Amino acid sequence: MGALGTLGGLLILCTILWDAFETVILPRRVTRRIRLASTFYRSTWLPWRAVARRIGSTKRREAYLSYYGPLSLLALFAVWFVSLVFAFALLHWGIGSALNARPNETPSFETDLYMSGTTFFTLGLGDVTPRTPLARVITVMEAGMGFAFLAIVISYLPVLYGAFSRREVNISLLDARAGSPPSALELLQRHAQSHTLRQLGQYLGDWESWAAELMESHLSYPVLCFFRSLHNNQSWLAALTTVLDACALIVAYTAGECRWQARLTFAISRHALVDLAQVFRVPPSPAAADRLPPRDRDHLLELLGVAGLPLVRSDQADEKFEHLRQMYEPFAYGLGQRLVLPLPAWFTAVEPVDNWRTSAWGRSSPELITSGPALPDEEHS
Repeated sequence: MGALGTLGGLLILCTILWDAFETVILPRRVTRRIRLASTFYRSTWLPWRAVARRIGSTKRREAYLSYYGPLSLLALFAVWFVSLVFAFALLHWGIGSALNARPNETPSFETDLYMSGTTFFTLGLGDVTPRTPLARVITVMEAGMGFAFLAIVISYLPVLYGAFSRREVNISLLDARAGSPPSALELLQRHAQSHTLRQLGQYLGDWESWAAELMESHLSYPVLCFFRSLHNNQSWLAALTTVLDACALIVAYTAGECRWQARLTFAISRHALVDLAQVFRVPPSPAAADRLPPRDRDHLLELLGVAGLPLVRSDQADEKFEHLRQMYEPFAYGLGQRLVLPLPAWFTAVEPVDNWRTSAWGRSSPELITSGPALPDEEHS
């Protein structure tokens, strides 16, 4: 039994340390199917998502879902800590509980567990001490490992929240350019109406860098995908899909100077989307309803033409546009279903109200809006 306890303790110890190394330190995607962290997130997210889908209010549902990312992170840390304490307790028990316990107390597994916990968290109470050289070696190893493990976990949090903050900056900047929630029609229409198509190319260049950083950070730390955006009508998936929608329109129907940059942004954005779908093992799946049927597509192109966007209409352009859509929409829809993140509409029947125009007391009055500095699209409206 002692040998089995020692073997079990070593197995748990190696499993936890390797899982923590892959999750916190290793800067690349792990393709192995069986992992403790992946199993933990799958087993906790499914019931959490099931409860969320029963919440009728969008605001309450988003608030409930927003707790999962931070809470699951803390819960994973707790699983690691408890498992490591239990593993070292098994090691002490496997060598015969060689501990100096309190007077009139016979060492038992509970004593080993107590000794392991106080050592791992470096409490140094001293009421239970190791008696043999091997027990002292195990104690010293656990104290050093506990200190190092806690330091790594603490340093992990600023990296994680730094990546989250950088992700949200461009999502917030998208508000005044593409509406809330964002749409490709608003993004292209506003730039066309304000005669800033040259700036649109530069803006898509910024999104190329954003998509590359999103891929790097979210593949290394997939838990970031569960972190919700600051506003209920925004998300990283909606922003990424909006940019892909806009790039697909530009590549298929325009011949201007933005086309080359749109192709580059489309390539890296689609790459990020597909790789994230692979992380969550989400196969491409068709949407329940077409996001842009042919009649709506023609109406959207008509609106863009009226706004001043130079378009090249042809059957070949329509085929290219549909081909581009099939390259990313099934992956975006699959991720949206898995993460409970709605995809953006191509355009809405009502005029969108940007988040910057609203407050906790309701929508701002037109007088308040027009009295302030005008946005680029308002200068030419």
